[in-house]
Amino acid sequence: MPGIATPPGALVAIGGAEDKSSRADILREVISLSAARSPVIGVITTASSIPDDVFAAYHDVFLAIGASEVLDVRVREREDAQDPAFIEMIRRSDVIFISGGDQMRLTSIFGGSLALREIRQRRMDGAVVAGTSAGAACQAATMIYGGPADDSLRKGAVKMSAGFGFVEGVIIDTHFLERGRFSRLMEVGTTNPEYVGVGLGEDAAVLFQGDRLRAFGPGHVVLVDSSRITGSNVFDLNDGEAVSVQNVIMHALVDGYGYSLSDRRVLTPDDLRAESPELLIADT
Repeated sequence: MPGIATPPGALVAIGGAEDKSSRADILREVISLSAARSPVIGVITTASSIPDDVFAAYHDVFLAIGASEVLDVRVREREDAQDPAFIEMIRRSDVIFISGGDQMRLTSIFGGSLALREIRQRRMDGAVVAGTSAGAACQAATMIYGGPADDSLRKGAVKMSAGFGFVEGVIIDTHFLERGRFSRLMEVGTTNPEYVGVGLGEDAAVLFQGDRLRAFGPGHVVLVDSSRITGSNVFDLNDGEAVSVQNVIMHALVDGYGYSLSDRRVLTPDDLRAESPELLIADT
């Protein structure tokens, strides 16, 4: 069954460019998912080429909206991901927040490390794990790391590699509407129809819980379901040739709507209240 084996800690993926003003809807909801009243936030800026600026922005907004402390988990090289000082920061964090940038940098530095093992353990202990842009794309077991937005419906155009595996059965793409990345998830779906494509718009997020997800934030979440495609020429093509595919299903979700990964079904706010009250934890 798609989804995750539901550790106690929440998992949140954000499409990027989330509001960091005093309103900060998405970041407030991330904090509200923590069991701690004034949580310690560990910010991982590994993916970014400007970590000082990125950390400063999150430091200020998280303190303003209720964090008791914001830790700079400054992992820049593989040896840093083994450093006891950074491991202890992760261990102290009630919310672990992974910033945007280059997702391949994230996976190449954290893959197989003590730091990644500790992140997984903290989530098992109940900590929230959240990421934006690259920090969201890396959460799936298989992640997109490249492919042109304007011409990805060509065999092999979308580049994929192993992600962190926090959630199974999905492929996550970010900045989805703003950068016109529909064709990326359609190309992925022709060869991997078992995956649900989760296209996160900017200032939009999803909370994963078991085999279900809930959209929140001001933006849109687009789901691409290729499980019912009726035909494609992809198997007859050479790399770079144009792909044809029929009967791809898409859904656009907004705040309060959800989706069942196991039976590919959109869940209205009423459905969520009746069937998945755990996904409404941040609204209580």
